[in-house]
Amino acid sequence: MTEGMVSILDGNTFVVSDSQGDIDASPAAPTGLFSFDTRFLSKWQLTIDGERLSSLSVDDLQYFEARFFLVPGEPTHYVDAEMSVIRQRWVGGSFDEEITILNHAQEPMELNVRLEAGSDFADLFEIKDVRHKVGKHYAHVDRDCLRLGYQRESFHRETIISSSEPAEIDEHGLSFTIVIEPHGKWITHIKVKTTAIGPDGRDLREGLLGQHFDRAKPEMRRELDEWIARAPRLACECEPLASTYRRSLVDLAALRYTPLSLAGQSVPAAGVPWFATMFGRDSIFTSLQALPFAPELAAATLRLLGALQGSKLDDFRDEEPGKILHEIRYGESSAFEEQPHTPYFGAADSTPLFVVLLDEYERWSGDVELVRTLETETRQALRWIDTYGDLLNNGYLWYERRNAETGLENQCWKDSWDAICYRNGRLPGFPRATCELQGYAYDAKRRAARLAREIWHDPGYADQLEREAADLKARFNRDYWVEDGGYFALALDPEGGQVDALSSNTGHLLWSGIVNDDRAKSVARHLLSPRLFSGWGVRTLAEGEGRFNPIGYHVGTVWPFDNSFIAWGLRRYGFVEESARIADGIINAAQYFNGRLPEAFGGYDRALTKYPVEYPTSCSPQAWSTGATLLLLRTLLGLEPQGEHLVIDPALPISMGRIELLDIPGRWGRIDAFGRGRMDIHRRERQPA
Repeated sequence: MTEGMVSILDGNTFVVSDSQGDIDASPAAPTGLFSFDTRFLSKWQLTIDGERLSSLSVDDLQYFEARFFLVPGEPTHYVDAEMSVIRQRWVGGSFDEEITILNHAQEPMELNVRLEAGSDFADLFEIKDVRHKVGKHYAHVDRDCLRLGYQRESFHRETIISSSEPAEIDEHGLSFTIVIEPHGKWITHIKVKTTAIGPDGRDLREGLLGQHFDRAKPEMRRELDEWIARAPRLACECEPLASTYRRSLVDLAALRYTPLSLAGQSVPAAGVPWFATMFGRDSIFTSLQALPFAPELAAATLRLLGALQGSKLDDFRDEEPGKILHEIRYGESSAFEEQPHTPYFGAADSTPLFVVLLDEYERWSGDVELVRTLETETRQALRWIDTYGDLLNNGYLWYERRNAETGLENQCWKDSWDAICYRNGRLPGFPRATCELQGYAYDAKRRAARLAREIWHDPGYADQLEREAADLKARFNRDYWVEDGGYFALALDPEGGQVDALSSNTGHLLWSGIVNDDRAKSVARHLLSPRLFSGWGVRTLAEGEGRFNPIGYHVGTVWPFDNSFIAWGLRRYGFVEESARIADGIINAAQYFNGRLPEAFGGYDRALTKYPVEYPTSCSPQAWSTGATLLLLRTLLGLEPQGEHLVIDPALPISMGRIELLDIPGRWGRIDAFGRGRMDIHRRERQPA
């Protein structure tokens, strides 16, 4: 999010403004009122007597509301303002703003208040790449409201603006001529309703979200209170952890949205402003992170992804039978198939991760009924790994987009164009088989074997999956191991050669379990080496590699989500101090972002910058960054389900003091976990022996 921007959100509807509460959209500042991938307001500016206002402070009350305290002109220490303005706003499907003007003078005030309003109805894909709109814009006064609209064939969107106080309304906004008595105030309530008009005249979003689409503020406050109350209670002596935990729960609540097909259950949207929609990979990772805190997210995510699983071959959408979707969009470019996101299946990792989440969810919840319900979808996902996923028929999981004109080149979590590279910076050809994909496939088969044996009662299938997993692990440890470096290659190229850059992907191999025990120490050593570990976290690409850039999206930045899974993997292989160092770095970084971890921050050395430098266009909040603190907390406390019990094995750094996590939900009911910091993780810089 651009510095100085203020956002409020409710699932797929959100407002991004400047610190005055104004919206003046541009590609550099993606401000506006957005809902389901369309910008419904691109201009929203308040003036008094033709003068813009200055911000004294902004109160980010809840995720869905904010309050701006303003004065006319430039505030100074020498002239007391005789008037102040409070803009309080909230979203709950629609957008509401209450404007209060206070007269602090001893004389009446006559004021001309103007609210400029406009909409470009831009698709989110158009924000950075401005295109000429094909449809027709319109604006007209309709009774006591301003109606802004855009229509292109059957794609029809409207913004309707009204006021509780009488206003002069024109095609560009609302004007008020008011008189405020001495020490009096004037208040108006502005209502902004957004509609996606279908052929029958109804809002299409009501069909998707039903009664959960447009909600009142008291209902949203009650829902947030209930959400916080259901989550485990954290008491700790580490203030950065306490504040980040609270913010993480609130942001996770903010990013939920509730499709009608799930009967009131919510799934996590990926992030604001660019990814406020369902993503297969992001929603799965977030659900994994949140299992000890909000296991219901995993169940809803699994149901929705299973329902939307690929069923046919579609080159435009990269769809294949059994494949789990990558992303779904609802904007103009998707509606007219200028983008393939209805839904788009261009991800090679979401399918094995779907199986991983199903097993991990059952281990926590004991919900065998969902495992039985999704048996067919799980078997189809496993079949996809061995057929369409194995493009070269050599037992590895590869990716290459079906349509060279659309979609993503890189279909792993590092999906920017230059993310997969050799040491010297060259880019390999296609198809590509990144290392973590093999770890996910291995983990999926191991976990599915357990489900097949214990729940589906198919021991033959379980044996087959275990044999395939063991064979994959053996081949992987042979083919991906870079002998002269002592680490696993980032990928294999089409000729079977090693794409030999050193990257954070190796940490994902640890949490998947595919690394042989005798090589785990070397992997851990590299992850905590100065080339990869910045002091705040593990970089996506090691310093010194050809494409390393500390502010390159996937080639040197630090991603909190990435680090949470790396820490989990280190803990799995017994590297408790190394895991705690990563957790300590990420949690301490969060305090520089007011407890809200961004999508990514710079991979500069901690000693150089002294504080983490946010990536320029990172999403905030972003679901899997929000979930990072939750998984790190699980890792620090050593929370692992074993049958009907929860194993608790804390391993905390001294700096975190005492931690109490109370009422952890699961198949055991609710249980408490306690831990006290005993490790001096900074006593030496020695890497794992």
